[in-house]
Amino acid sequence: MKRILLSAGLAAFLTACGGGGGRQESPSADSNPFFTEYTTPFGVPPFDKIKVEHYKPAFLQGMEEQNKEIEAILNQKEEPTFENTIVALDRSGKLLRKVGSVFYGLNSANTNEEMQALSKELSPLLSKHSDDISLNPELFKRVKAVYESRSSLNLDAEQAKLLEETYKDFERGGANLPEDKQAQLRELNNEISMLQLTFGQNMLKETNSFKLVIEKEEDLAGLPDDLIATAAETAKSQGLDGKWVFTLHNPSVMPFLQYADNRDLRRQIFEGYINRGNNNNEYDNKDIVRKLVTARLEKARLMGYKDYAAFALENRMAKNEENVYKLLDEIWAPALSKAKEELADIQQQIKKEGNGFEAEGWDWRYYAEKAKQAKYNVDENEVRPYLQLDSVRQGAFYSAYRLFGIHFKQLDNLPLPHPEAQAFECTDKDGSSLGVLYMDFFPRASKRGGAWCGTYRPQSYENGKKITPVVTIVCNFTPPAPGQPALLTVDEAHTLFHEFGHALHNFFKDVHYSGVSGVPRDFVELPSQLMEHWAFAPEVLKVYAKHYQTGKDIPLDIVEKIEKSGTYGQGFATVEYLAASYLDMDYHVLTSVPSDLDVISFEANTLGKRGLLKQIPPRYRSTYFNHTMGGGYTAGYYSYIWAEVLEADAFEAFKETGDIFNQEVATKYRNYILRPGGIKDAMDMYRDFRGKDPDTTPLLRNRGLK
Repeated sequence: MKRILLSAGLAAFLTACGGGGGRQESPSADSNPFFTEYTTPFGVPPFDKIKVEHYKPAFLQGMEEQNKEIEAILNQKEEPTFENTIVALDRSGKLLRKVGSVFYGLNSANTNEEMQALSKELSPLLSKHSDDISLNPELFKRVKAVYESRSSLNLDAEQAKLLEETYKDFERGGANLPEDKQAQLRELNNEISMLQLTFGQNMLKETNSFKLVIEKEEDLAGLPDDLIATAAETAKSQGLDGKWVFTLHNPSVMPFLQYADNRDLRRQIFEGYINRGNNNNEYDNKDIVRKLVTARLEKARLMGYKDYAAFALENRMAKNEENVYKLLDEIWAPALSKAKEELADIQQQIKKEGNGFEAEGWDWRYYAEKAKQAKYNVDENEVRPYLQLDSVRQGAFYSAYRLFGIHFKQLDNLPLPHPEAQAFECTDKDGSSLGVLYMDFFPRASKRGGAWCGTYRPQSYENGKKITPVVTIVCNFTPPAPGQPALLTVDEAHTLFHEFGHALHNFFKDVHYSGVSGVPRDFVELPSQLMEHWAFAPEVLKVYAKHYQTGKDIPLDIVEKIEKSGTYGQGFATVEYLAASYLDMDYHVLTSVPSDLDVISFEANTLGKRGLLKQIPPRYRSTYFNHTMGGGYTAGYYSYIWAEVLEADAFEAFKETGDIFNQEVATKYRNYILRPGGIKDAMDMYRDFRGKDPDTTPLLRNRGLK
């Protein structure tokens, strides 16, 4: 429902939207950047002029303006038509989208206490605003009238899809519920919105509050020099000169677990990592999880569904929970078997070093790295000098040029969302602009963890003119050591290509209505995961993988080692991912939630019955599983593996030609997958591109599970 009421741009980061109230003037209202057209190059947000005090007046004004637009639709004397009702509704809320895209983008990438407090203040207002629209009986009456006359309207495919999605979204928004149940739905939407917001804020604070302080140089044994240098800089910034500080941000904690010889210190940081939100303090998320799962189930039951998963999956590719579990189960058995083989290697490595202890979670990455080196004679630190960040970025740009003929040019005259960000213009093969790309690579306390791609302005049409998108890629890569360039890990290089795939989807999308710009959650990862195949393709490596000091190409023997060792560790990686996917689904197929639900016990039971190895925690445990508890991937974390089936099969289309840059295949991919948005059913789009249904065999083969 939120997608079409406030458009895809705002719905991408708003779980529930609300409103009410008139414009509240502030001392800076006359100079509020949101109240005028941007005069910046490419019309990007004037980040340098936007202040926290500008957001609330703009949100309130945006809600007021959309309310007036809805009133105008209702007050028409003409009978409901596609243009005066469906299109008018789709076009409403322009200011709200404008301010929301900036606020919620920066609240993830560069937040502060003021913004977090404001997001809590706005949450109930936006939830009410959205419900006021979706539960407006007169508005639904007009929408329904157009929908019921659809066979006589002579609509094109995009218009027909917009009408269908608009009507469905009203239904899923509760328009057919009786008045008393609509009141309950409002309360639940508000509660869910606030709980999700609190969960995410707690997680950020828990991540930032932990630090492992090392005072003795001998405790750094095994760690790469650049990681040690970064830890020294972190300590210095915190007034701990002469010491080393390691944090729970991935570029710090993961290499520490992979290389630190000190087992007890590995245990300390591992336990800090897996217990975020589970420390019985003011940021504890256990009760938040229980309340969220309960509220979501109540909402689903209110809407006539047996559980929340049934409600969430109805409009996704998977369609139902049975199909999700079928896919997860198909991959789980071979993945668990492979993980047990890897555990045996780890245990053998422990024995080889003269130790008799049983491997624990804090041992896995450390001894898996040793086992990998022993099997394949490959050390990731041998690869990193060839993965200089700017070069990897250029490798992604080169791949896009070879595939689609597009170019990226760095821009130096744009306002930036953060001083560390970079800006680029993307131009098509005919020289026309496709939009602006921001890239923001390194972790900071004001940025949430992980990596993502979003938009500060989505692609759209206005008065027949195409409005190009302003896209942002945000990551948390290993920051450079003092005086050195940033060198990426293999995983970080894959991540850059992954998020770049999302960016390409945004640049190539070409739809006329916001209500059809989005794709199902379990389809959206197809473009990103497909792009990862080019990251370490030999044809691409020879272009960008140059030693940062000597400029020499990455040696062929290292490329061969990367290829041969590529599937090693996939047992662990697949099992930890599937475990989180099962956990997400198991919470949301509950048909009753005990008032005293112990989420830690639930987690242990649901994963224990599937035989999860004790050394492998799920990729995200309940109390820091922001994908599902923070919204966005609720009953949808399986989407990555679902989309991987698609992208692994899709890459076969390139491989079958003998040319991973085959222009005919790339053009079909752009036209059938990237351009249409959500105009067609997702599986139909895939069949249009591939000419057949997807096959799971390439996925299993790529992961070394077959």
